[in-house]
Amino acid sequence: MTLGDVAGLIAAIAFVAFVGFSAVPLLKLGRVLEEMRLAVRDVGHNSVPILQELKGTVTATNDEIAKLSLVTEDLSRVTAHATTVSTNAAQLSTLFAATLGGPMVKVASLTYGVRQAVASKRTPAPKRKGK
Repeated sequence: MTLGDVAGLIAAIAFVAFVGFSAVPLLKLGRVLEEMRLAVRDVGHNSVPILQELKGTVTATNDEIAKLSLVTEDLSRVTAHATTVSTNAAQLSTLFAATLGGPMVKVASLTYGVRQAVASKRTPAPKRKGK
């Protein structure tokens, strides 16, 4: 065995040792990749029912929003009608005050005065003491 053969043998042993030391991390990396593959598969299987349920929730929400839109439109119409009614009531009140308000106040004050005058003639005035 020559010096070259010994050097080749040492190099071969070193290479085998290097491959042996490298095999352990590579095997661990292989296990990690396998676990990751299983986790991704589980996420894929579990996400389909969640997405289907989410689709149902979004559909139900859209239906409720459409119903709310109808209610909002009806409320808008009712508000417009209420505005019209209050405007008409205000105009009617103004018309009543302008046409009948003044004369009715005058008639009411006249009848009050007549009642007071008739009532004072029916009852005698109280007598004063001291004079």
